[in-house]
Amino acid sequence: MQQKTEAFGRLLQIMDELREKCPWDRKQTLQSLRNLTIEETYELADAILEDDLEGIKEEIGDLMLHMVFYAKIAEEKEAFDIADALHAVCEKLIKRHPHIYGDLKVENEEQVKQNWEKLKLKEGKKSVLAGVPKSLPAMVKAYRMQEKTKQVGFEWENSAQVWDKVEEELGEFKETLEKGMSQAKKEEEFGDVLFSLINYARFEGIDPETALERVNQKFKKRFEYIESQAIKSLEDMSLAEMDALWNAAKAL
Repeated sequence: MQQKTEAFGRLLQIMDELREKCPWDRKQTLQSLRNLTIEETYELADAILEDDLEGIKEEIGDLMLHMVFYAKIAEEKEAFDIADALHAVCEKLIKRHPHIYGDLKVENEEQVKQNWEKLKLKEGKKSVLAGVPKSLPAMVKAYRMQEKTKQVGFEWENSAQVWDKVEEELGEFKETLEKGMSQAKKEEEFGDVLFSLINYARFEGIDPETALERVNQKFKKRFEYIESQAIKSLEDMSLAEMDALWNAAKAL
């Protein structure tokens, strides 16, 4: 514990020094750091997907720096400091875990999550969806909204019902194509298809964001194989020639 405390204190000291002495660090604001923080978060997500523990360690450090940076700027504004932020999250964790720090009895993970949502509503949240960030990627946002509404009983009984909904939405989307409906209607029905597929993935214990990213990586690897093995420019190749290389990449 002492080593961890010392390491955190070292980071705080370095942050103070950089904010005082470095022209770039002095210039930063809450707004200017935002996009950089988003980038660092995605870099951590990439490292996790690749199971790169060394990379995860590095990206955790980068994100910790950003959190300390935000707190330093807030301290300068006399709004709060890093201790205030840490104490606040500690108090929130204690309050939302009455099965650990109180007398509440729970049987499983689902009951823990259900109680978490109930506590958030008691704290003044007007909706169980209030905690879902607006800027989340659409697929992640859909998954999180479905997870949260489940905690208050808004949920299908089984995966067969969810798959029926997928097929229903596919039928409605197909109808928009066959009848030549407006682009806006096609987009709406296609969105319904995606939303229902995400819901089905959730029922099957599949993280749709991770599943799609793995397919993205697979596609990238195979297409780059086509590029590396092509004996002429891709523009001059037939689809059949490219498909042959694609199949060769699949066999690797």
